[in-house]
Amino acid sequence: MATMPPHRQPTRPAGLRRVVHRLLTLVAAVAVGAGMLAVPAHAAPSPEEIEAAIDKQWEQLEPTIEQYNKVRAQLKVNRKKSAELQKKIEPLALQSELAMNQVGELASRYYMTGPSQEISALLVNTQPGTLAEQLTMLDRLAAQQRKEVEGVLAVRRKYDGEKKKLDALIAAEAKQEKDLAAKKTKINAEIKRLQASMPKTTVKVSGCPTINGVVSTAAQTAIRVACAQVGEPYVWGADGPDSFDCSGLTQYAYKAAGIYLTHFTGAQWNEGRYVSRSEARPGDLVFFFSDLHHMGLYLGGGIMVHAPRTGKPVQVTKIDYMPVAGFRRVT
Repeated sequence: MATMPPHRQPTRPAGLRRVVHRLLTLVAAVAVGAGMLAVPAHAAPSPEEIEAAIDKQWEQLEPTIEQYNKVRAQLKVNRKKSAELQKKIEPLALQSELAMNQVGELASRYYMTGPSQEISALLVNTQPGTLAEQLTMLDRLAAQQRKEVEGVLAVRRKYDGEKKKLDALIAAEAKQEKDLAAKKTKINAEIKRLQASMPKTTVKVSGCPTINGVVSTAAQTAIRVACAQVGEPYVWGADGPDSFDCSGLTQYAYKAAGIYLTHFTGAQWNEGRYVSRSEARPGDLVFFFSDLHHMGLYLGGGIMVHAPRTGKPVQVTKIDYMPVAGFRRVT
C-alpha cells in the first residue's frame, strides 16, 4: 500500500499575493478618504460672530476718534487765542515803530543840523547854576524816552513770544490731527472689510420710551432732540444734524437746550458734575470704559440713547452692555 505524503496547505502563486495586497491597500485608501470627506467643512462666521468682531475692532477705534475730537477742540480754542493775540500785537508793533522813528528822527536831526533851537537855548543860557540843571533835564528827557521805547519793545517781545508758542502748539496739534486721521482711516478700513461679509438685513429701530420722574426743562429738550435722531447714521467726528458720533450726539442734544458742550468725551466729563448711579436721572450723561472713550444720554431705568459705532445707527439700548465709568449732570 502506497504511503500518503504529509498534509500541506496549498501554495498561492506569488502573483496572486501581490494582487490581494494591492486590493487591501486600495480599500484602506478609500476608507481613509471617506473618513476625511466625513469631516464637516469650516462653517462661515455667523452674523453674531461678525458683529462681535466688529465690536472688538471698535474698542480700538473709538478712543482714537475721541482723541481726534479732543485735538480738534483744542485747535479751535488755540486758533482763537492766536487770532486775539495777533490783534493785540498789531497796535503794539505800530507803537514800537513810531517810537523808533521818533528816536531815529532825533538822532538824524542832531547829526545833520545839531541840537534844535529849544535845546540850544537851554545850553547857551549862562545864568549861574543853570547849566548843570539843564544838562540833568536833558538827560532825564533822554532816559524817559528810552524807558518808553524799551517798555513798548518789552511788551511786544512778550506777545511775540506768546504767539510763537501758540503757533508751535497749533503746528504740533495739526500734525497730531493728521496722524490720528491716518490711524482712524486704517481701522475704519478693517471695519468696512468685516461689514462687507455681513448678511444684508433691515432692522427697525424703535424710538425712546416714555420718560417719567424729575427731569429739568433743559434735560427734557435734550432727551427729545436726542431721541429724534434715533436711526440716524454714525459718522466719526459728526455732530449733526444728519449724522453723529457719541459725543457729537450729546453735544447736539444739549445745544438745543442752550447748553454748549465740547465735542469730546473727556471734556464733557469735566463739564458736568458728579452724580452716583443711584442718583442718576434722565438727561444725565453716562460714560463708559476707564478712558471715557464712549458716552450716551441716560434715559433712566438702565437705558440710554447713544451713537454706537460705524454700521450701527443712533439707538436706544441698555447701559450695562459696556463697563459704566460714571454719570455727569450738566443741568
